[in-house]
Amino acid sequence: MIATGGALALSALLALAGCAAIQQSEAQSTERTLAAAGFQMQFAKTPDQMAKVTALPQRKLTRTTGPDGALRFVWADATDCQCLYVGTQAAYDRYQKLGVQQEIAEENEMASMDWDSWGGWGPWW
Repeated sequence: MIATGGALALSALLALAGCAAIQQSEAQSTERTLAAAGFQMQFAKTPDQMAKVTALPQRKLTRTTGPDGALRFVWADATDCQCLYVGTQAAYDRYQKLGVQQEIAEENEMASMDWDSWGGWGPWW
């Protein structure tokens, strides 16, 4: 009975580790897209800055107003990079465009893998 409980605990731990790896991979992909769109990366260098990064919604693009009254978009990651990505409306528009382009590229890739002109029995039929 203990061996079964241990195996169950181990499988749960492995599943959680897999989920964490997927989340980290998705966060890194988002960070690359934000940087490509023109968002500026700012590291939290002091405990006070880190507290501010932690207080923001994590790994979500949040619309806010900057000190100059201009519209800003902020993406915070207190776990992996311990940083912020800050962008303007123009950077946000480029981010949206890049997201659409990435979706189209993924759909095209999936369509190219679904090539079934060979038929059910191979190329000789």
